[in-house]
Amino acid sequence: MTTRTRPGTARSTVVFALITGAALALTACAGGDPATAPAGASGAPAAAKGALPTEDLVSAVRKNEAAAKLLPAEVRQRGSFTIASAVATPPSSAYLPDGKTVVGVDADFAAAVAKALGLELKREVVGFEAILPALGSGKYDVGTGNFGVTEERLKAIDFVTYINDGQGFASRADSPLKAVTDLTQLCGLNVAVNAGTTFERTLEQNKGRCKEAGKQPYEVNVYSETGAVWMALQQGRSDVVMNTINGVRYAVTQQKNVKFLNEYRRLDVGFAFKKGTPLAPAFQAAVNGLKADGTYDRILRKWGVTGSGIATSRISPPELPAPKK
Repeated sequence: MTTRTRPGTARSTVVFALITGAALALTACAGGDPATAPAGASGAPAAAKGALPTEDLVSAVRKNEAAAKLLPAEVRQRGSFTIASAVATPPSSAYLPDGKTVVGVDADFAAAVAKALGLELKREVVGFEAILPALGSGKYDVGTGNFGVTEERLKAIDFVTYINDGQGFASRADSPLKAVTDLTQLCGLNVAVNAGTTFERTLEQNKGRCKEAGKQPYEVNVYSETGAVWMALQQGRSDVVMNTINGVRYAVTQQKNVKFLNEYRRLDVGFAFKKGTPLAPAFQAAVNGLKADGTYDRILRKWGVTGSGIATSRISPPELPAPKK
């Protein structure tokens, strides 16, 4: 049975601040832009022991004329695109203390692509679970939220890849776990994840393996807010957190008494679009242009995720294989 906890805005803001420490006193961050937060979305500021990077890498990006020519005429005419963004935790995404400005890897890449295409980026912060269905309905042009490319998602969504991240584990420092290389190592434990993610799907699809091994099943504790995921671990209501590799690596540097266990699997991550979108070729060309002029690598270095670079952007590549165990 899956436990679903959906904390309110005020509580999740407090939770996030308690977990990660004092809020950053930042005045600007390149690639960040004011976002309209929907009702119920957490406006928690990014928080850390040290300041997030503020280097402006986007303003110097020049228009990529070849990429811009690939845009549909209607998009060129309106001069903008709408983007639905899920905001969770650095380095992928976070808020400045104003509770509106979104920063992080996703924000920098989205802003750089917009600049390269000569378009205005109009962002709205949306709950992670709601973004892909909203793309299908045509409400937004693009979605970001560290969306991993999976075969299931490819049935309804097109992707333009820009980074490689994936699934990782963390636990409290006193846990006997050193690495999770087989999901049966989680049998009998409580695992905290965000709702609607590949982590939730992976765990639910493999839950029967504990019974096959003659062990007690693990419980999947599902939360809508990332702050609540980590608070569950800190308070002992969950034994393990499963989240993005880069997100887990960052989070454990900001909290006491937690440790990074290991990478479990890698996934390509991309801008998400409605299936059959005519925008994909232009976005792909823009990302590859950023690689060619060095902006791409500078963004990775800025956020400390150089290990997540990709050789070239692709449109809807197949899902990377899961571990055999």
